[in-house]
Amino acid sequence: MRPVFVLLHRWFGLAVAVFLFISGLTGAFISWDHELDALLNPHLFQAHSQSQGKSGKPDKPMSGLELANRVEARDPRIWVTYVLNEAEPGHTSQMSVEGRIDPATGKAYPLGFNQIAVDPVTGDVQGKRQWGEISLNRENLLPFLYKLHYTMHIPEVSGIELGILFMGIIGIVWTLDCFIALWLSFPNWRSWRKSFAFRWRQGGHKLNFDLHRSSGVWLWLFMLLLAITSVSMNLNSQVVRPVVSLISPLSADVFSSRVPQAPDKPLIPVISRENVIELAKQEAQKRGWTLPTGGIFYSPAFGVYGVGFFEPGNDHGDVGLGNAWLYFDGRDGSALGGKIPGTGSAGDIFLQAQFPLHSGRILGLTGRILISLLGLVVAMLSVTGVIIWMRKRRARVVANAAMQTV
Repeated sequence: MRPVFVLLHRWFGLAVAVFLFISGLTGAFISWDHELDALLNPHLFQAHSQSQGKSGKPDKPMSGLELANRVEARDPRIWVTYVLNEAEPGHTSQMSVEGRIDPATGKAYPLGFNQIAVDPVTGDVQGKRQWGEISLNRENLLPFLYKLHYTMHIPEVSGIELGILFMGIIGIVWTLDCFIALWLSFPNWRSWRKSFAFRWRQGGHKLNFDLHRSSGVWLWLFMLLLAITSVSMNLNSQVVRPVVSLISPLSADVFSSRVPQAPDKPLIPVISRENVIELAKQEAQKRGWTLPTGGIFYSPAFGVYGVGFFEPGNDHGDVGLGNAWLYFDGRDGSALGGKIPGTGSAGDIFLQAQFPLHSGRILGLTGRILISLLGLVVAMLSVTGVIIWMRKRRARVVANAAMQTV
């Protein structure tokens, strides 16, 4: 059995090494994507007005809803699909946008951007960018790395996100290889301590081997967690939800129960953002929630509004299982359920925990530091594994050449 596992580990490792190296390095950086993005692009995050009026006193910022309406009124081509209700003091209001349908062509207006930053005091658009564009300039660097992390920027074909599917398959192979690697790490159970040791003084190939094997043993649970959560991030509806549903009942998913519309046939909402916010506040009051409505999005493909509940500045859900969201139908405002962290079945909570675990945000700042370090370890394991394979391959080539000369 061991020779079979050695062969599987070799080819599984070689198949995923490059992709895990890239994902590991990018993961170490994107744990801090918002902070690094703000450092590189202050014009997208710091309001020019700095909330300071001519009188020297802070001007009152406009609400996100009012800002979104102003943006759409100034440029009728723009459709704001996500906006924060209230920006952090001194910060811009971040919005996601799409092009409305051009009656002349039946296609969406080509905006050239899908994200804008608006000064909440003046209502001026300070910056624009196409999130996820293949570009290494300052504005696009962090979004580029973020998308590279989970898609390798493999293009979408016929509406199928091949990059997401591909990296999900990489995650499955990685998960299987975690178990194979653990089994291979203990060839002799009487000398199990060697599998935890590092031969620092001997260096060279021995240290490289120990870095690959012993690091994997010490951090095995963390590697398995990253592998499983990566599958959950990329193949949630295709693999993870069906598997989890066999073990635990799951609450209905509003998006998986609807057929998405084509980009040139968006579902135009009948009710406004303002009405949905009021519906969300009423529902929150019934549930006894005290957090404010922090942001609202609309999905034209599904005809669904989502309203998130969080304080200004916590739109990323920096601790625990994330923020609570309620969903409403864009036609009549009927409640469609929500994503309430910590509630539901064991399967629901397991799914809620996937992104917080993968990003480290479940433990706040400590978790993000840990994920950054683990990303570097994943990259290191990929490199040391390839070095081990190259050394052994070279040894086999030399041995075969020697046999042929005999």
